[in-house]
Amino acid sequence: MTSWKELQVPQRILMGPGPANVPPQVLNAMTQCPIGHLDPAFLDVMNDVKAMLQAIFQTQNDRTLAVSGTGTAGMETCLGNVIEPGDEVIICVAGFFGDRMCAMAERMGAQVTRLDTEWGTAFEPEQVAAALKKVKRPKAVAIVHAETSTGVLQPLEDISRLAHEYGAFFLVDAVTSLGGVPVKVDAWGIDAIYSASQKCLGSPPGLAPMSVNDRVLKALFNRKRPVHSWYLDLSLVGQYWGTERIYHHTAPINAIYGLREALRLVLEEGLEARWARHLHHHKALVAGIEAMGLQMHAKAGYRLPMLNTVRVPNGIDEAAVRRRLLEDYSIEIAGGLGALRGKIWRIGLMGHSSNRRNVMLFLAAFEEILLDMGYRFDKGAGIEAAAAVYHAAR
Repeated sequence: MTSWKELQVPQRILMGPGPANVPPQVLNAMTQCPIGHLDPAFLDVMNDVKAMLQAIFQTQNDRTLAVSGTGTAGMETCLGNVIEPGDEVIICVAGFFGDRMCAMAERMGAQVTRLDTEWGTAFEPEQVAAALKKVKRPKAVAIVHAETSTGVLQPLEDISRLAHEYGAFFLVDAVTSLGGVPVKVDAWGIDAIYSASQKCLGSPPGLAPMSVNDRVLKALFNRKRPVHSWYLDLSLVGQYWGTERIYHHTAPINAIYGLREALRLVLEEGLEARWARHLHHHKALVAGIEAMGLQMHAKAGYRLPMLNTVRVPNGIDEAAVRRRLLEDYSIEIAGGLGALRGKIWRIGLMGHSSNRRNVMLFLAAFEEILLDMGYRFDKGAGIEAAAAVYHAAR
């Protein structure tokens, strides 16, 4: 008979595109005893999660909740509850996850107008306006706010205005942005939005916070056909998260405990302070990277503070660098996806992982490995440049 050992997981410094390291308070919350998914005490936890998500999304939308599933489930929920077969939708593709939106929408039977821009650049409103003029009856315009594959932060307000001028819903992927940069659902006119628990919010993977407004709900309740997925149908899930409390599925109780604590910590820190923290450590990291003679992939002014993309210099094996970081320093970063595979590193500074210790430790390890591999620069230049940013902020 096989004897199985107790699970032992290595301690990692998570500096990739997610998940990020989780605060100890969140891990502690997840060790609380599971109770029934309709227990009044658990319904109180759900109420807390809803209220805190409304504050972080900056919305009054009643249908604000956490889907049981990852950020990809959030993507499928938002698209699937808006789109019906035959609907015309415009999807802005500036990276890997915009491409995923297209694949999903096509499976739902939508007539997809794919709008592409170079991976590493943001869309200009004029590009979206031109596409809207060519579509007869646009049902929705969908876009990624923080494109995790490229490190680009996409401005949203002008594109939202354009979508509404043509009577279309505005759908936003905020998987990487929520909790790290401003996300203002009501002020920016976002009709449907989704995120994920494991990035800047600081909880483990497994939940997809999302919010839709009354305009989306009206369309949902007047669909010609049911939502393609019973499990992700907001007209059903909403009855569990709403006042009706009608059983839909067994919620991941302990994961929701963790999300509640993570959201509490976000609001305790304060949204503006949290956004500023992410930006501060991003600036220090970028200063260090550029002092080493390396180039950022995303253009200045459009860079994500929480996900930094660095171009791999000629002659350097990017996968070998990542392997050395993991094996020698227990630091995880990621490589590129799709068209950027092998061309960039993706370095995350998300939520609990966005701190000075991680920035300085990473730069020290990164310098040592690159020098050992033959990339030449002044030793210590990256560390000194980052330290100067921190010193200037005192």
